[in-house]
Amino acid sequence: MVRTVITGVGGRMGGTLARRVQDTAGMVLAGGTERDGSPHLGQDVGTVAGGKPAGAQVVGDLSAALGQAGGVDVVIDFTAPKASVAHARLCAARKVPVVIGTTGLEAEERAAIAEAAKQTAVVLAPNTSVGVNVVFQIAAELARALGDGYDVDILEAHHRMKKDAPSGTALKLAEVVAEALGRDSKDFTLSRQGQIGARPAREIGVQTLRGGDVVGEHTVYFFGDGERVELTHRATSRDQFARGAVRAAQWLVGRSPGLYDMRDVLGFKR
Repeated sequence: MVRTVITGVGGRMGGTLARRVQDTAGMVLAGGTERDGSPHLGQDVGTVAGGKPAGAQVVGDLSAALGQAGGVDVVIDFTAPKASVAHARLCAARKVPVVIGTTGLEAEERAAIAEAAKQTAVVLAPNTSVGVNVVFQIAAELARALGDGYDVDILEAHHRMKKDAPSGTALKLAEVVAEALGRDSKDFTLSRQGQIGARPAREIGVQTLRGGDVVGEHTVYFFGDGERVELTHRATSRDQFARGAVRAAQWLVGRSPGLYDMRDVLGFKR
């Protein structure tokens, strides 16, 4: 049985992750964390998540969760950038694998997680949905096939409460398209205002919408002369993120230290 700890278990995503762990054969919800002052501290982690009682209490820090009786096999972390870095470092020190689905990470935060991955196995993914990761692969293939004769823009939409913009998924889409076309982040345009004249030939646009309760929508547009190709993924619930994260957690147990992503989990060729 894979004993799993969920950080931020009282949040919407944390609760979804915890319930998915409880519903997955071979997985055990072994603990959960919440920030200091949370009313969930001391309560049963399964009950807090809206699932079955798990027989473990919500604690105020990951160190306490990792030190509980019975041990921990893997941690799943969808929290905030600074918290995720701290959790990665702690997991590295304890040699516990960790799946990180937090978005909005700055370059230095990603570097810190990569450093932690030298001591333990880490899956770092801006989006753990299996469908989205298939879209990443298809977007790269489309970009290679269509080539430089098509203009590329990416449009993403999320709920009004999302903190980071553009989404990590949109930026990942831009990265895979850029790699396929021999471009890089210098070619990204994250917003347009007062732009005069024709768009630069190598530009990859990334545009953002925020509103309502949209879980997540991403479309890659390839604009050609006389035709347009659109590749779209729409998420209608958080369940698919949780399914992918739990799949990653199962895959990660027993792996050698290293920084992995969902391509590794799904067995895609690089």
